[in-house]
Parts: sequence; structure tokens; C-alpha cells
Amino acid sequence: MRPMPSEDEQQLVVRAKAGEERAFEELVRSHADHLYAVVVRLLGDRHEAEEVTQETFLRAWRGIGSFEGNSRFFTWLYRIGINEARRRAARNTMTFRASPVEERPGTEPTDLSEAPEPTATRHELQVVLEEAIAALDPDYRAPLVLRDVEGLSTSEAAEAMGLGEAAFKSRLHRARLAVRKAVDEYLGEER
Repeated sequence: MRPMPSEDEQQLVVRAKAGEERAFEELVRSHADHLYAVVVRLLGDRHEAEEVTQETFLRAWRGIGSFEGNSRFFTWLYRIGINEARRRAARNTMTFRASPVEERPGTEPTDLSEAPEPTATRHELQVVLEEAIAALDPDYRAPLVLRDVEGLSTSEAAEAMGLGEAAFKSRLHRARLAVRKAVDEYLGEER
């Protein structure tokens, strides 16, 4: 999942902190797709996610001098992105919501060689999952996206959210329980 080895990233960060724009541009290229994927999953709106991603990189460039290096750069960047997404959502009075499958980057088309019934059931389950995630409060949705969708470690995801690991694990556990409950209710109706 990590776009570049840690030592390469550290060298780029040092150069960017010294004001080297090319080094920062390399960091942007390395992390833009992953950051956008997180933001679009939180906001559910591609246009808003693009703007938030751009604003995140602007804020990161302006604040690169304050980056102390106590964490990985991408963790610091995700934290800025999550905070900017929250600000944007509050300013626009929109709610965080999961994006539909068709709007997610890298989504592959359905295999038409499969039988229609299992395919329809999987699609219905996917919709149930998306709706369950969308129904989560943003403080619970973000841990689920960072840990289970983006694959960050617990410590990286907690740091990106500005939480201690215990608080992060608690939110992640509650989010998973809520999603599991929605899936169990769906499966109960299917039986």
C-alpha cells in the first residue's frame, strides 16, 4: 500500500522542508491517488473530493516546515485530508457518505460470465454495505475507511485521526459492529 520506501520519503520531506518544490511535487505524486481514495470514500462526491485533495496538498505545502517527522509523511497528510474533509462537509452542510461503487477509482466491471442470481445477491450485499458505512457518523466512518479499506495499521490510522490507539480501536470496533448488524439484518431477510 505504501507508495514509496520510507527512506526515500524521508529524503524528499527533508528537501521539501528546505523549500524544494520538486521534492514536494514527488511526494504529491506518490500520495495523491491514495489520499483522493480516502477523501472520496468519506465525502462520496468526486468533485468535492478533488477539491479537498487539492486543498490538502496546499495546506501541506504551507505547513511542511512544521512537520516534525515523528510520523510518516503520508500519516500526517491523511490527517490534514481528513480534517479538511470535515471542514468542507461542515461548511457545505453536507454529510460524509460512502461513494457508490461506480464512482470508486479502480472499480472493475462485473464479470458477465457469472450467473445472474449470485451476481445480483453480491450487488445487493454491496449496496447494504455501502449504506451501512454511509449511515455511520463520520467519527466512526473514518476509522473503518482508513483501517479496513485503505489498509493502514492501527497506529498509523489512529495517528492520522489524531486519536490514541485505544480510542481509535473503540471507534473502529463500534463501526464494524454497526456494519455487521446491517449485514446480519440483510442476511436474515434473505433466509
